[in-house]
Amino acid sequence: MMNEKSSGPLLTLKAHTSLLAALQAGAAQVECSLDLGLSMTRIEVATHGWRWQGRWFPYLETCNDRTIYYWDDGAFQPVSRYTTSLIKLVPTNWGPPTFEIDGIKMLPTAQTSPYADAERKVALIQPRGKVILDTCGGLGYFAAWCVRGLARQVLSFEKNPDVIWLRSLNPWSPQADEVLRLSLGDIGEQIMSLPSGSIDAILHDPPRFGIAGELYSQIFYDQLARVVKRKGKLFHYAGAPNKLTSGRDVPNEVAKRLRKAGFAAELSGDGVMAVKR
Repeated sequence: MMNEKSSGPLLTLKAHTSLLAALQAGAAQVECSLDLGLSMTRIEVATHGWRWQGRWFPYLETCNDRTIYYWDDGAFQPVSRYTTSLIKLVPTNWGPPTFEIDGIKMLPTAQTSPYADAERKVALIQPRGKVILDTCGGLGYFAAWCVRGLARQVLSFEKNPDVIWLRSLNPWSPQADEVLRLSLGDIGEQIMSLPSGSIDAILHDPPRFGIAGELYSQIFYDQLARVVKRKGKLFHYAGAPNKLTSGRDVPNEVAKRLRKAGFAAELSGDGVMAVKR
């Protein structure tokens, strides 16, 4: 499945504030980012609107700080959809956005960029020359760093079509190609069709346990062990979402099940690092 990119401007409160500040200062032009910090561009400002790439756009009457707006059918709309859940692209202080499902943030952003966080985690599995299983593709940041790290192939699965739609608007999300194969599907089901021993390394970044408990199950971990080659590496994001409220230690639960499945597993940062025995 390909995720073709939108080429229109993306407005955030930061960019919109820069436009209004330039207008108030009497400037004819301003330089800011209309692609979430990926690049800077020069914009012409006037009282009736602003011009970018030869097209005029209006100022927003209301611009919320936790919303990204895209140009659609003659108006700016929030980058969000509601089908079975509210799926929303959310700006960060770092540039690369995160996303939320029903208000639950899916990527860490408090201490670091979610893009930089993905870079660190992908480095743990050493992607160069490998066939990598990216179980829960999300915005594709893991996949992007696998491709940049010269992986031979990345098999990425994302079960929510609205998340894939977010990727089509997010300039930081990689585009599917001959190296990155992005499939719409639930990895809990799709993994059954992957041949045994066909994967060199795995990146598993599931939603929290309360949302997708099946992706933390012994049955699923046994499947991960089946498809990965001996000595293949796995990084499993776990976090600690319930530790303060229930005392539950999800990372140690994950490590215990992975060991039972046939991995040597140790806690590593906000996840578990494992190697197939």
